[in-house]
Amino acid sequence: MMLLDIKDITTYYGASQALFGVELTIDEGEVVALMGRNGMGKSTTIKSICNLMPPKSGHIVFGGKNTQRLPPYKVARLGVGLVPEGRRCFPNLSVHENLVAAARPGPWTLEKVNALFPRLDERRDQMAKSLSGGEQQMLAIGRALMTNPRLLILDEATEGLAPVIRQDIWRAIRQLKAEGLSILVVDKTLSELLPVADRCVVIENGRTVWQGVSSDLTADIQDRYLGI
Repeated sequence: MMLLDIKDITTYYGASQALFGVELTIDEGEVVALMGRNGMGKSTTIKSICNLMPPKSGHIVFGGKNTQRLPPYKVARLGVGLVPEGRRCFPNLSVHENLVAAARPGPWTLEKVNALFPRLDERRDQMAKSLSGGEQQMLAIGRALMTNPRLLILDEATEGLAPVIRQDIWRAIRQLKAEGLSILVVDKTLSELLPVADRCVVIENGRTVWQGVSSDLTADIQDRYLGI
């Protein structure tokens, strides 16, 4: 069953057009990789989904509801959980306070998040600003899960993290997939991304240029749209 349906959206930064008819769908329980070189429109697409940058045209339907006239907090309440690029944890709140600040009822509880990321339990009383980058990413994911989303969006899931922390994040993503959570993920580590993604959507210059199952993302396609 389709959870998210994006058709022909155009989005602007002021007078400058950033998206030119992006299209993307996500089914219940599906993991979709949003791919493209830097500056091609991936983060703008995510901001459009969350209505942080409302599209000028096209449509976005989430869970059967058109979300384009909704403020971002109402999009979140429908079940869109965002882990933004740069993590953006509340720096002067503790780990525990970050997790409970936006908590909503559902299967994802403090205990379950701490089981997914035991480091968060170990550092529950530390200020978020004192955590390492990898620990902050775990906290950002945990905070999003505490909202009990239907769709988890991970923008640059492991960028800039140490290899051992990246493995912890990918382990968590695989577990979330196994539990049936729908996920939209942006990441440059194809060796980890492709095995977990059911489908890939490639954006170039603000346009959807390729969609398909991960196994069909050939080396030629990667070189054309994702290579340096």
